[in-house]
Amino acid sequence: MQNRREFVSVLFRGTMLTGLTLLSGALIFRKKSGEFCSLDFKCESCSKSGSCTLAEAAHLQEMVWQLDPAKCIQCGRCATNCVMTPSAVKCTHVYAMCGYCDLCGGYLKPNTKTISTAAENQLCPTNAIKRKFVEEPFFEYEIDEALCIGCGKCVKGCGAFGNGSLQLQVRHNRCVNCNECSIARNCPSEAFSRVPASKPYLLKGIENNTSKKTAEG
Repeated sequence: MQNRREFVSVLFRGTMLTGLTLLSGALIFRKKSGEFCSLDFKCESCSKSGSCTLAEAAHLQEMVWQLDPAKCIQCGRCATNCVMTPSAVKCTHVYAMCGYCDLCGGYLKPNTKTISTAAENQLCPTNAIKRKFVEEPFFEYEIDEALCIGCGKCVKGCGAFGNGSLQLQVRHNRCVNCNECSIARNCPSEAFSRVPASKPYLLKGIENNTSKKTAEG
């Protein structure tokens, strides 16, 4: 038989244990709900550790596939090796670099007799580049990504005869982020790598590589 003192002692310990269990559960639930980030590192998007939610931190740590245009040799495999049809790799136009050339090496075939929008003069096999007059002697070139197959012919022409403002990039609104990218596996220049989802584009030649006109899908 327990005496009164032993009974009160057991009851007190049980109450304390229950309280600690409930407190731990509340903290775990609060953490899982995404209120606090307890990861001990500085995010690129904030100035101090632990200031974003767990969901935001997970997104910042997520890795995606991207193509480094500085390594790309425009081999054409992006158009044929992607699991998506057409490819998730698209030509992007870095307008900040473009010379708005009348004689555009990315738009016109080499040795073209006349500078015009005629199909036989265009370098792109799917007519994905739209040429628009701005003012003499400038023209703007816009990529119709729905038609682009990622073959890189325009990119090669722009790099050979222009300033390289046309560049290939993986579009994440199309890419399914395969565990092993089939293009990366067959890329002869090893231009594909995993990059943080918080900085998904690797455009060369400009400082801000997530500008609205080049990064939105």
